[in-house]
Amino acid sequence: MSNEQTLTHRALNTTVIVAALGYFVDIYDLILFGVVRKPSLETIGLKGDEILYKGIALLNWQMAGMMLGGIIWGILGDKRGRLSVLFLTILLYSLANIANAYVVNYTQYVGMRFIAGVGLAGELGLGITLVSEVMSTKNRGYGTTIVGFVGVLGAVLAYIVSIMFSWQRAYIVGGVLGLALLVLRLLVRESGMFNKIKTIATTRGQFFSLFTNRQRFLKYLYCIFLGLPVWYIIGLLVNFSTEFAQKVFHIQGTIIAGQAIMYHYIGASIGSLMWGVISQYLRSRKKALTIAMCGMVVMAGIYFSSFGFSSFAFYVIIFLLGITQGYWTVFITVASEQFGTNLRATVTTTVPNFVRGSFIGISMLFVFLRDTMLGMFNSALVTGVLCIGLGFFALYKLKETYNKDLDYVEE
Repeated sequence: MSNEQTLTHRALNTTVIVAALGYFVDIYDLILFGVVRKPSLETIGLKGDEILYKGIALLNWQMAGMMLGGIIWGILGDKRGRLSVLFLTILLYSLANIANAYVVNYTQYVGMRFIAGVGLAGELGLGITLVSEVMSTKNRGYGTTIVGFVGVLGAVLAYIVSIMFSWQRAYIVGGVLGLALLVLRLLVRESGMFNKIKTIATTRGQFFSLFTNRQRFLKYLYCIFLGLPVWYIIGLLVNFSTEFAQKVFHIQGTIIAGQAIMYHYIGASIGSLMWGVISQYLRSRKKALTIAMCGMVVMAGIYFSSFGFSSFAFYVIIFLLGITQGYWTVFITVASEQFGTNLRATVTTTVPNFVRGSFIGISMLFVFLRDTMLGMFNSALVTGVLCIGLGFFALYKLKETYNKDLDYVEE
């Protein structure tokens, strides 16, 4: 039976505000490495192509940590509760980021990025799960939209801090912000839906049950595929925009990766708000996602046609790409709405982190193609066609979840 009468209809409530600030800190810490990649790696003695290849490897280690953390925190979120597990994740990534400021070699850098990745993995999924479970079916899309809109602006702060302070202090700022967030978490209550299923004799957080039922497994896989285009754009085209601008497109002027990331995430913040509102207006998550992904295809095509463009025009393209990939929050909302309360935190936490972790495979494919036969341009293009194609296939396969009652359990 639905507990709709116990849910809040207010889009701006304490849970949404705290979840939005939590995602803000999450994005700050997640994106910070991309912003300070070059100066930090130069400080520990890397140079030339090492900065590109070691940078990709470091990002892969962070994403591997997020994949592992997604499983750990997702299972614990369904078994122990969404709120208590959030405290552990925040504490872990905050301390890891502070420690990251004091690395003196590549091995230490790898270790801190991996540990920070494990901690960061829980913030978004558990936050979206909480918001989804405390809001009414008709208005929860507005709640998750606010979380996404505020959250992705953390990337803007990451860039501002990086130009005001050294990369070491930028990591310390991220850690301090996370510790401050712990205090705000005291204002949030546990999900009523979770408290309800604690009294029911049902299994919770059974990660491997996602693989024992064919229909459930395919639904889970489609949720992951749906997010692949986002991290193809962010992880490859934006994070390494400096290399693409100089070596492939011969952009007139200088492209700074940190600025590209900032402009991209300003666009993503606008897109998060726009696609969330559109999904509510159209009363359809799938229609909003279809429009966003079609826009992404158009902008990716312009990106790959930007030979000889000015630096200003290239930054505009990256900004507009951000608007199209702002469907990220709608995508996570869809994943959360696909599964019952006893698996919701597991799914909502693992899916975005597996998508982020997919960058390991995306980067490996890109590097393999680049080094063997196709070169940088064609390798990125082929990789993009694959990722975006899988995204459209998944969107076609997934069911509409707008206005779906979430008060049920998976058998």
